[in-house]
Amino acid sequence: MMPTYDLAVVGAGSAGYAAARTAAGLGLKVAVVEGGRQVGGLCILRGCMPTKTMLESAHRNHEIARAGEFGIRVGKPQPNWKAILKRKDRLIGEFADYRREQLENGKFDFYRAKGRFTGPHRLALEAVGKEKVPTDIGAKTFLVATGSRTAKREIPGLEEAGYWTSDECLQASKPVKTLIVLGGRAVALEFAQYYAHLGVKVTVIQRSERLLPESDPEVGDTLAEVFRRQGSEVFCGTQIQRVVKKGKKKRIEFLQNGKKRSVEAEQILQALGREPDLDGLNLWTAGVKTEKGKVVIQPTQQTSAPHIFAAGDVCGPYEVVHLAIQQGEVAAKNAAALVAGKEPRERMDYRLKLEVIFTSPEAAGVGYSEKECREKGWEIMTASYPFADHGKSMAMGAMDGFVKLIALKQRGEIVGAQAVGPHASDLIHEPLAIMRYRGTVEEMMNLPHYHPTLSEIWTYPAESIVEALGRNG
Repeated sequence: MMPTYDLAVVGAGSAGYAAARTAAGLGLKVAVVEGGRQVGGLCILRGCMPTKTMLESAHRNHEIARAGEFGIRVGKPQPNWKAILKRKDRLIGEFADYRREQLENGKFDFYRAKGRFTGPHRLALEAVGKEKVPTDIGAKTFLVATGSRTAKREIPGLEEAGYWTSDECLQASKPVKTLIVLGGRAVALEFAQYYAHLGVKVTVIQRSERLLPESDPEVGDTLAEVFRRQGSEVFCGTQIQRVVKKGKKKRIEFLQNGKKRSVEAEQILQALGREPDLDGLNLWTAGVKTEKGKVVIQPTQQTSAPHIFAAGDVCGPYEVVHLAIQQGEVAAKNAAALVAGKEPRERMDYRLKLEVIFTSPEAAGVGYSEKECREKGWEIMTASYPFADHGKSMAMGAMDGFVKLIALKQRGEIVGAQAVGPHASDLIHEPLAIMRYRGTVEEMMNLPHYHPTLSEIWTYPAESIVEALGRNG
């Protein structure tokens, strides 16, 4: 007989596992279907964890080269590319093994198979390993969480010339001397600096007018300034015309401000975004609609077929792990409600959305940007403070960047914050905690902070807004 479940999860990455764990905890009978070559999901295998592990090596190489600034005499550091990847592989192996243990702990049925919808409540399975799986399973509800893949871009000559994606970068143990990076968002910038901090001559070519175009302008502008000062070239506002292979090198010809330009390098990294990985799922047979390649969802994570949910990169709107996990949990709770014959009531709230770019300096943001606030018609006040005038960061020799607070003019509630600077990935959680309870700039200003610490920098923009609010009314 065909096995039947309360919830069948397709995809065992961060979103899928979070949903399965939550649903099992609520008493649902759950199946998880994973058809990838490896078990672990994008974050563990090809995303967050391997890239951050490699970046740690690159950043340390860069900092050791600065030792003379701190009165320490050392020789020129020599990166061992194979050793860097070996360390990464060891750590990722540990993370992936632990995830597999979680998936095989008996709380739900785990199938190593590719899934394909053959109807609204039926999924055909095709084994990807030696383990036997049913030919079909049925479920009252489903979650689609199959993640994303590098998107292909139509650039004349690019396919013929050849290029790397982030996947190839994770395995490239032979160093290159020159690299062109296409793109100006998280993946592009992190890999650009990874290679730059290991001594590679890097050129970044970005289509938008600035790096990190979704952030407020000063975020991308600060990183562009740092990249250029450290020896990388950064071209923004470009139109790529074509790619030409020239001997052992590759040349990219592009327009910038109407002028023809070209750059050459040994290799090209194509980091122009990712797209949902929905191949072979046959979503149409289950009544699930997609738009521009993404699964269309409601705030409940329900798709156009109310008993089928989606979470993570397949639906967005943000491609970050902690939100994918939250989406999976929301979907599981709503699936449990449907199974119990109740109305799904859990909804996603992106008021506290976070993003971090693990460059050096790091860039981080929480809540709404200044642009998003103005689009909502809110009256806001903003204030920034530079790390170059902050005692602790000066002692650290980490003076690039700033912190910025965005508050509603009426009562000073903090609705957004940004940080570019040392340990920004950690510092951003202080405004997040205050925003969680709809706190104000006055409350942030009055929080006691130990001196000298990086975190006390938040009190300065808070104080500026408090003073301005006092003058204004």
